[in-house]
Amino acid sequence: MSSNDITKLTVPDNFGDSHDSDVWSIFKIMGEFVEGYDKLFKIGPCVSVFGSARTKEGNPYYEMARQTAKKITEQGFGVITGGGPGIMEAANKGAQEGGGKSVGLGISLPHEQGVNSFVDQEYIIDFHYFFARKVMFVKYAQGFVVFPGGFGTLDEFFEALTLIQTRKVNAFPIVLIGSEYWEGLIDWITNTMVSNGTIAEEDVDLFHLTDDEDEAVEIICDFYQKHTLSPNF
Repeated sequence: MSSNDITKLTVPDNFGDSHDSDVWSIFKIMGEFVEGYDKLFKIGPCVSVFGSARTKEGNPYYEMARQTAKKITEQGFGVITGGGPGIMEAANKGAQEGGGKSVGLGISLPHEQGVNSFVDQEYIIDFHYFFARKVMFVKYAQGFVVFPGGFGTLDEFFEALTLIQTRKVNAFPIVLIGSEYWEGLIDWITNTMVSNGTIAEEDVDLFHLTDDEDEAVEIICDFYQKHTLSPNF
C-alpha cells in the first residue's frame, strides 16, 4: 500500500465543541480525589482486595476471599474493595465478620448495580473515573491481595507492580492467591519477559503466590515488622 492509498484524517467541524465541558470536568475529577483522600485518610491502614465480580458464593475462591479479609481485619487493617459482587462482596463480608472497616470504592458501570450490602455505609465512595478510583486503591493500601479475576484485576495488579518497580510509590506486599489460575501468567512473566530483558529478574520478587489465606496475611504482617505503616505516596 502506498501513501497515496491512505485516507487522510478528516477532523469534523464540531470536534472542539466540547471544550468547555472538558475543562469544567476537571472540577469533577478534583472532587473525586478530595472525597477519596479525605475518607480514606481517616480510615487508616487498609489492604486492597481484588478479584472477579463474576465469582459466585459457593466458589472456593469466594470463601477464601471472605476468610482472608476476615483475618486481615483481625490484624488491625481495614479492607478496601471495588464494592461490587463476587470476590469484592466476599472480602467486604469477611471484613465485617472480622470486626474491621469494610470499604467500597464503587464505580458507575452499566452491568453492575451499586455497592454490595457488606460495605460499611460510612465507607462508600462512588467514582465516575476509573483513574481516580485506581489512585485510591493504592494511596492508603498497605498491601494488595489479588484473587482470580479479569481485565480489571489484571489492571490493578500490573499498575501496582509498575508503580513499585519505578519507585513512584513506597513498596508494599502484593499477594496473588490461586496458583492454578495464576501459574500461566507467572510462567510468561518469568520465561518470556525476563528472558527477553523487558523486566529485570528481581522484578519477579515484587509479588508472592500462595494458595493459603493464612500465608497471605502473614506475608503482609511480616512486611510491616520491618517497614513503617504510611501512605504510599
